[in-house]
Amino acid sequence: MATISCLSPAARCSLLLTIAALVLDARVTDARIPASLIRLHFHDCFANGCDGSLLLDDDVSSGIVSEKKAPGNYKSARGFNVVDNIKRSLEKACPGIVSCADILTLAAEISVELAGGPSWSVPLGRRDGTNTNIESADDLPSPFDPLDILQDKFKNMGLNDIDLVALQGAHTFGRTKCQFTQRNCTARQDEGTLVNLDVVTPDKFDNKYYNNLLRGRAPLSSDQVMMSDPFAATTTAPIVRRFSNNQNDFFRNFATSMIKMGNISPLTERDGEIRKNCRRVNKKYY
Repeated sequence: MATISCLSPAARCSLLLTIAALVLDARVTDARIPASLIRLHFHDCFANGCDGSLLLDDDVSSGIVSEKKAPGNYKSARGFNVVDNIKRSLEKACPGIVSCADILTLAAEISVELAGGPSWSVPLGRRDGTNTNIESADDLPSPFDPLDILQDKFKNMGLNDIDLVALQGAHTFGRTKCQFTQRNCTARQDEGTLVNLDVVTPDKFDNKYYNNLLRGRAPLSSDQVMMSDPFAATTTAPIVRRFSNNQNDFFRNFATSMIKMGNISPLTERDGEIRKNCRRVNKKYY
């Protein structure tokens, strides 16, 4: 990964503080924002690599069809306004330097840390894509995927079973709509009713998520299969037990897996661009 040469240690610190302040501000009125931001980073990297393509809106003049319309993102991917606020603030301070892809990566790390999770040094230097990949966005990991399909999707990204179990651990905080859960929605709930992904500590980043899996209490089928699938006993279940018994072990592996995921097919050097607006590719003047 290339580095952003203009950022001194002091400037990098200022960058992190700026993003952290904006995430904290957003969290005051929306407790879901930290989990939403890490999900944006995840869904961006799994479709077309970590290039900020998920942030692009439809743009007929540029031939852009937004990945936001993909089934895994439509009416569920959120936090775009926070990314917009971060971008505007950084463009004022250091125009044309920090990409939208790097903003997603940094915002994900900061969101985890603010929720009580681990911190890690985020490699920087990603550039922004100038197109989208609807086919890849249509094949994001689903809350209904069986274990073998999840393993294949992660393997295709260069991620192994430890990465799968660790990254699924991001479901230790945040919410999901009841229509995506194993129990679905009750008679008194509409499809938009929110359910805590971690029934014990829904807004804290910890290892209670894995305790829930051991008790069969994961709301999402795609989480519980890491224990219940017939092949889980020799693949994912031992890792779930490890992380359940040792939060520090989970934190170390989560940070490592996040760095690996953040390095999925990044654009660097002269590839891509540094968008001025994360929702649109830069205008070309010939």
